[in-house]
Amino acid sequence: MIDVHYWPTPNGKKITIMLEECGLPYRIVPVNISSGEQKMPEFLKLNPNGRIPAIVDHAPQGGGEPVVVFESGAILQYLAEKAGKFCPADLRGRYAVHQWLMWQMGGLGPIAGQTSHFLNAAPEKIPYAVDRFVKETARLYGVLDAVLARSEYVAGAYSIADMSIYPWVVPFARQGQDIANFPAVQAWLARVGERAAVKAGMDAGKELRK
Repeated sequence: MIDVHYWPTPNGKKITIMLEECGLPYRIVPVNISSGEQKMPEFLKLNPNGRIPAIVDHAPQGGGEPVVVFESGAILQYLAEKAGKFCPADLRGRYAVHQWLMWQMGGLGPIAGQTSHFLNAAPEKIPYAVDRFVKETARLYGVLDAVLARSEYVAGAYSIADMSIYPWVVPFARQGQDIANFPAVQAWLARVGERAAVKAGMDAGKELRK
């Protein structure tokens, strides 16, 4: 069993999508980020950075003590290795996936998150910040659109890279983006979104938002 310390954010949904895709048994342990539970001592023991998600694998490969992993990208890599799925074993294929995973972790996620904050949550509108982040999000969407115009998925075959990116692109409107400007991304969203495991992973823990 894998415990997923979780809240239904894009970073959390990446993990539930992967777990559903792999058919690995898991249990959601809610961490209410609205009330600051991610800063409580018991969670900080799992992730000193105080951010969800984190997992505890009680049945790791090779046995032994439970394995704790934090950072959503690292968790996806761990689960891909555990399940032997969604990340190629060969050198070129593996790094084709890893580079797009890092692109999401270091670029799309932080930028889109700031865009959504300044558009939807900031107590006052700061035009410079809105303009800067909306434009940079559009640039990143353009990068994604270019690769998806050549390939059904970002690294060739469907992989943890797609799972990492997808939950961040679903709320495109909250990021000030017109998805019609990115037709390859739009088609990819529909293609990925039709997968049963993606639907289940996106729905996981949705009741927590209430």
